[in-house]
Amino acid sequence: MEYRRFNNTIVARIDKGEEILEKIKEIALKENIKLANINALGAVSEFVVGVFDTKEKKYYSNSFEGAYEIVSLTGTINTMNGEFYSHLHMSAGDNTGKVFGGHLNKAIVSATCEMIINIIDGSVDRYFDEEIGLNLFEF
Repeated sequence: MEYRRFNNTIVARIDKGEEILEKIKEIALKENIKLANINALGAVSEFVVGVFDTKEKKYYSNSFEGAYEIVSLTGTINTMNGEFYSHLHMSAGDNTGKVFGGHLNKAIVSATCEMIINIIDGSVDRYFDEEIGLNLFEF
């Protein structure tokens, strides 16, 4: 991975074999990012995405392996209890044009991942909401 910071914008390249969520955390901790939004594209060989069942308050995950293009990767960096926290969703398409996506749990880059992180001045923490069953923004 390599990246450059331009004021409040980081342009990153995540390389083949690297795990996207790990690299986001590495950048956020090194740059002391408390609040940001993320957009990316690229290619992955393996990824795990989930869908939250609101009735059961439980995530169901799906794993994929093969050649996939990231159609969309978007999300946030913020904090929970003052510590690093990220929330990302990803959609990726196969060679037939089928797209799969959801809450991102893991993604291994197969060629490259081009990422833009827009840092927002400020901080927003999270708390666990018992009724919803998710970690929500706390203002």
